[in-house]
Amino acid sequence: MTYKAFEKRYSEMEYRKCGASGLKLPLISLGLWHNFGGKTINPESKKVLFKAFDLGITHFDLANNYGPPYGSAEANFGKIMKRDLKKYRDELIISSKAGYDMWDGPYGEWGSKKHVIASCDQSLKRMNLDYVDIFYSHRFDPNTPLEETADALESIYRSGKAQYIGISSYSAKQTKKMYEILNSRNIKILIHQPSYSLINRWIEKDLTKTLINKGIGCIAFSPLAQGMLSEKYLKGIPKVSRANQKITSLLKNLISAKNIRTIKDLNIIAKKRGQSLAQMSLAWVLNNKAVTSALIGVRNLKQLNENVASLNNLDFTKSELTLISKKAREGNINLWLASSNH
Repeated sequence: MTYKAFEKRYSEMEYRKCGASGLKLPLISLGLWHNFGGKTINPESKKVLFKAFDLGITHFDLANNYGPPYGSAEANFGKIMKRDLKKYRDELIISSKAGYDMWDGPYGEWGSKKHVIASCDQSLKRMNLDYVDIFYSHRFDPNTPLEETADALESIYRSGKAQYIGISSYSAKQTKKMYEILNSRNIKILIHQPSYSLINRWIEKDLTKTLINKGIGCIAFSPLAQGMLSEKYLKGIPKVSRANQKITSLLKNLISAKNIRTIKDLNIIAKKRGQSLAQMSLAWVLNNKAVTSALIGVRNLKQLNENVASLNNLDFTKSELTLISKKAREGNINLWLASSNH
């Protein structure tokens, strides 16, 4: 049965302008990093996509190597796009990225013009799209001149393969450099996608100030620290969890005794606010003036509904923010530090 979108899908979701642009993004966006890969898409994941759009989530975020296996999330999304979502294309913001390992050989990763353009072409083919709304440089490449990566992004933009350009996990210093290069070519960086959460606050040092000053939007990925900022890990590592998967980015050593203590402290504050820890964590991320949208990844409809319900209470008192900052200790969980350290 072909999917038909909920008629009142825009009645509840809030939208924010992305930086200084005219583009608005939903406060909650859906990432397909996990749970959407495989030879065929999981039926529950398909329901998540449809329900997300029914809730007013118009932004779906992908990358060339999302899966596993690499490329399968885009391929699965492409099938759904072709069959069910094609008629809603003009209501959707779809993004992809290039930069991390994707195929064998010297051109299968990083920021060379060869890799970035080839990867974009492959992504469009997998997703059955003529263009993506946003195309990102997924990580900073210390061995490729920024001008060359900018050449690739410019080519993609000028050819109409992407309507907007973004960068991900770039430091404030490299963000400024890329901004100047592209700005000199009359191309604006629309958005930056950094990891950001209560226990991963690296962007507050100088990146958020840079983004605000340059008029660049910000979409925070891993706002729940890959699920750590939920009630899931309060009593250890459950059998059904990302940390227990054979192929996982959430290594068990990240769920340290120190981080568990932090999570427990934050959970007490969330309960007093009438929210789950996940809901408060999302609301807190969205409280940052630089943040346009929080990018969530969910395994089922229950998680999706819980995350979206965070929008029911986005306000914090000064005392709450002070207490949260006191308890929200750095968890040393930034797996993308190698990119943002330059």
